[in-house]
Amino acid sequence: MPYVNIRVAGKLSRKQKKKISRGVTKVIAREAKKPKESIIIFIDEEQRENIAKGGMLLDEN
Repeated sequence: MPYVNIRVAGKLSRKQKKKISRGVTKVIAREAKKPKESIIIFIDEEQRENIAKGGMLLDEN
């Protein structure tokens, strides 16, 4: 049973999550030859204030 973790900075709309989930499921099913019903996807939305890149917090931009 494949598990996929997706972490994003900020928020995604429900529509975006649905589209991403369908697309990732399709690729994993095709490439790993797994039934789509067995694929589990976790989408974690991280607050930009809790992520830094190049020493700068993402919410500072």
